[in-house]
Amino acid sequence: MFIIPMRRLLQKLLNKPIANFADKVSSRPDKKRVDHALSELCKEINANSSKKGLIMPVDVNKDRLIILSDQHKGARDGADIFALAEKNYLAALEYYYNNDFFYINLGDSEELWENLLVTIKRHNKATFELERKFLSRGAFVKIFGNHDLYWDNDPLAAINLKKIYGQKVNIYEGIILKTNTQRQLEIYMTHGHQGDLQSDGNWFSKWFVSDIWAPFQAYLQINPNTPANNNQLKTAHNRMMYQWSSKRKNMLLITGHTHQPVFKSLTHLEKLYEELGIAKKNKDSRAIDEIKSHIIRKENRGERMPSFTGYLDTYFNSGCCCFDDGDITGIEIADGCIRLIKWQYGQHKESERLVLEESRLEDLKVGI
Repeated sequence: MFIIPMRRLLQKLLNKPIANFADKVSSRPDKKRVDHALSELCKEINANSSKKGLIMPVDVNKDRLIILSDQHKGARDGADIFALAEKNYLAALEYYYNNDFFYINLGDSEELWENLLVTIKRHNKATFELERKFLSRGAFVKIFGNHDLYWDNDPLAAINLKKIYGQKVNIYEGIILKTNTQRQLEIYMTHGHQGDLQSDGNWFSKWFVSDIWAPFQAYLQINPNTPANNNQLKTAHNRMMYQWSSKRKNMLLITGHTHQPVFKSLTHLEKLYEELGIAKKNKDSRAIDEIKSHIIRKENRGERMPSFTGYLDTYFNSGCCCFDDGDITGIEIADGCIRLIKWQYGQHKESERLVLEESRLEDLKVGI
C-alpha cells in the first residue's frame, strides 16, 4: 500500500528533472553522432570485425530473408506491448520457417529495460522455441538494440543465450548483405539506435542505462519522449538515416528502432497520401474510400503526416512487432524483390500476411 503513494511522490518531484536529463542523453538523435556511428560500424564490419557484425553474400533470386525488429517481449502484464502481437509473430515465424527464409532479428527483441530476463524467458517460451528452429539450421542472426543492450554488455549474456536457444548464439551490432545483382548492392542492417549517447557510448554509459537508469525510469513510470512514441522525433531520426544512406554508393540501409515502417525512403503513411492523390486524379472513388480508411486507422493510432520525403530509394525501416492492435510489420527480401509486409488478424482472428509495398531490387534508385 505504501509503494503507490511513494511512487506518486517521486513522480511529482522527479518528472521534470528526469525529462530534462532524457533530453540531454536519451534517444534524441544528433546528426553528427548518427553519421559517425553508422560510418564507423559499417567500416568495422567491412574490415571483417566479426565481433561487430557479419558480411553475408546473397543470391537474390534463390535466397529468402525476413527482417523483423522491436518485439519488446515482456512479462504478459499490463506493460507488455508484445502480448497482443504474439499470435501474429508466431504465425509469421511458422510461415517463414516452412518457406526456408533466413531470419534476421534486428534488435529490441526482448524488453530488458523493464523486465528481468528470467521473467521474459518464462512468458515467451513459444517464441524462443520457434526462433531456435531457425538457429538450428543456421538461418538466424540476432542483432542487439538499445532495449536489449544486455546481450552485448553483460558477461553472463552468452550463458543465458545458450540456455534459451540450446546452443551458442553470436550477438552482433550489424550485418551487411552483398548481392549478386548486376549492380552489386550492399544492404546494411543495424537496429538504428547508433549515435544515441545512452545506447552507443562507452561500456559505463551502456551499463548505467541498462542496469540503473532504465529500471529506475520504469519503476517511476515516467516516459519521456523517445522515437517509439514521438512522431516528430521518429521523423527526425528517419530523416537522418535517409541522409546518411543517400550519400553511399550502391547501398541500402535497413533499421528498426522508431517502430515506424519506411519503404523506399517513405513512411507508409506518406505512401498512402501519395496513393490517395493518384486515386483522386483518376477519380477512383472505391480506391479513395479504401485508402482513406487506412489513413484514418493510422491517424487514430497517433501517426501524423511527417514532412520527410526521400529522393532516393535507399532507406527502409522494418517497423515493429508490437503495434497496439496486434499487427506486426517487417521487410522481406526474396525472388529478386524487397517487400514491406504486415501480418494482421483477419475477420476470424486468424493471422494473415499482406504485402504493403514491393519493388525489384534492380529497380531501386540508389547513390552512385
